[in-house]
Amino acid sequence: MRYKALALQVTCDAVNIAKDRAEARAMMERTIQRLNQQIRASKAFIGRDTRLVVLPEYFLTGFPMGESIEGWREKACIAIDGSIYEQLGTVAQKNDVFLSGNAYELDANFPDLYFQTSFIINPKGEVILRYRRLNSMYAPTPYDVWDKYLEIYGLEAVFPVADTEIGQLACIASEEILYPEIARCLMMRGAELFLHSSSEVGSPMLTQKNIAKMARAIENMTYVVSANSAGIANISIPLNSTDGGSKVINYEGLVLCEASVGESMVANATIDLEALRAHRRRIGMSNFIARQRNQLFAASYGKENFYPPNLISNSTDFQKKDFITFQRTVIQQLEEKGRI
Repeated sequence: MRYKALALQVTCDAVNIAKDRAEARAMMERTIQRLNQQIRASKAFIGRDTRLVVLPEYFLTGFPMGESIEGWREKACIAIDGSIYEQLGTVAQKNDVFLSGNAYELDANFPDLYFQTSFIINPKGEVILRYRRLNSMYAPTPYDVWDKYLEIYGLEAVFPVADTEIGQLACIASEEILYPEIARCLMMRGAELFLHSSSEVGSPMLTQKNIAKMARAIENMTYVVSANSAGIANISIPLNSTDGGSKVINYEGLVLCEASVGESMVANATIDLEALRAHRRRIGMSNFIARQRNQLFAASYGKENFYPPNLISNSTDFQKKDFITFQRTVIQQLEEKGRI
């Protein structure tokens, strides 16, 4: 199967300036209306065989800048079964595409927290995959409430892969492209495309994330569809700090297309599933999946526990500043063990 995938590079209209939840919600809805127009026009230009659209991280709200966990949860987080997902589903339906993005999401099982969630919506408007970010500096993650999260959702929900007509799809959130274990766990569950919603440094230099995107594609023999923002508006950080470089990378690490700065549909390329699957079945040194000896590393990973789980589970008054305390403690322990 062959089709076009688009990493749509759009400006993020941050809701930090909203005075309350109602105003923030109105901003989100305007963003969705704008995206519907941009996706429709992009597909008309690129071709009717455009089946996949990936949106940047923060496309809906921006990110918390000074807001507490409680404050951001109230202002900017969306319900799993709420109207925002319904509206995004309508966009996917109207444009007959698989739509992937990233949002801050509420979960009734963890009422005091929120999770940064990458999602995939199918052309019927149904959310078919939710991936909750596992590594974050200032936001709660499933790992911070690990035991309860596993009890409720199970391990397969931590590393979800959607089996679809356009391939086996998985999401990687933003800086998590720098953590090879996440991509590896998704590949081991069959992932053929990594959908990477990002909001990252825009630079003509070869950045850390851009190196990682190529590395993840090569070592897992997957496509990477990576959408960066075209700047984040309404915050004090200069607008175009996170702008440009959306791209599609193939299973050999070759960049097939890349957008320059500004809002752009330039990052679109052909996904050839049969070629990918044939590449994975080849005999030779370049078949990194077939040659991977996972059990070599199991004991080492099982022995070392750098950043412990469940750090939020027993906290009754958790604050964002506590993440700094956690990291400082981890660094101190690694120094004491002679690991750093």
